[in-house]
Amino acid sequence: MNDAPIDALTYRRMEKAIRYLDEHVQEQPGLGELSRHVGLSEYHLQRVFRRAVGISPKRFLQFLTAEHARDLLRDSTNLLETAWGAGLSGPGRLHDLMVNVHAMTPAEVRAAGEGVELGWGVHDTPLGRCVLAATSRGVAVLEFLEQGTQAEARQRVASRWPEALVHEDPALTAPLAARVFARAGDGEPPSLHVRGTNFQIRVWEALLRVPAGDLVTYGALARSAGLDAGAARAVGRAVGANPVAVLIPCHRVIRSTGAAGGYRWGRERKLALLAREQMEAEVA
Repeated sequence: MNDAPIDALTYRRMEKAIRYLDEHVQEQPGLGELSRHVGLSEYHLQRVFRRAVGISPKRFLQFLTAEHARDLLRDSTNLLETAWGAGLSGPGRLHDLMVNVHAMTPAEVRAAGEGVELGWGVHDTPLGRCVLAATSRGVAVLEFLEQGTQAEARQRVASRWPEALVHEDPALTAPLAARVFARAGDGEPPSLHVRGTNFQIRVWEALLRVPAGDLVTYGALARSAGLDAGAARAVGRAVGANPVAVLIPCHRVIRSTGAAGGYRWGRERKLALLAREQMEAEVA
C-alpha cells in the first residue's frame, strides 16, 4: 500500500468518491461512472483512490456490502469474545497492535494539563490533514481538520489541554504522524498520553484490544470494558470523546445490524480506515 500523504483538495475528491460508492452500492457503479462524478480521469482516480483507501474502487464496493459487514462482525465477535472469555489480551495479531497508554492521574486531569508541554504540528496524511500534539510521554491529540488552518489546529489542541504550555513543533510531530499511518507491521505505533475520566480511559483501553481488521458493537465493547451491555450508550459517548483518532480505533465500532454508523471525523474516513485495515489483515 502507498501511504503517501495527499493534499486537502485531492482528499475531498476521494471523500466524494467514497460517499458516492456508499450511497450507490446496490447499483455497483463502474470506474467510468465514478470518475465522471468526481471529475478525474479513470487512471488518476484509480491511482489516488488506492493511496487514500489502500484498495481499488471495485474492491471497496465489495467491502461496502451489508452482507460483508455482518459476516465480518460475526467472525470478529466470535474471535474477540473467545479471547476475552479466556482472560487473554486477544488472538495472534492483536499483540502486535497494542498501544502503550499513559493515562493522567485524577489530579492531573483536574489540573487540565497545567505545567505540561505540548508540541503540535499539522500534517498531510492519506486521509487528509490532521493536527497531532504530543507530550514527552506520547501522543495526546490526533484530530482530522476541516479547514486545515494553523489557527484551527492550535484551537483543537488548546481545547483538549487548556492549561498546557502549547507550542508549534512539527519536527517533533512529523515522525509520529508517519508512524500512525505506516503499514501494519512497519514498526511500533507511538505511545499515548491521554486526558480523560476513569470511565473514558476504561473504554479507550477496551478499544485498543480490538485488532485491526476486526469490528465490535457498542454492547460487545461494553462487555470488553467489564461493563454491562446496558452501558452501551455511555460507552458510545466515551467513544465519541476519543482524543486520538486512528490510534485509539473508535472507527472499529459499528452497529449490531452491521451498519457502519457515524464517525466524528466523517463516515467516509471511517469506511476508508476499515477497508484499509481489513485488506492489511487479509494479506498479513
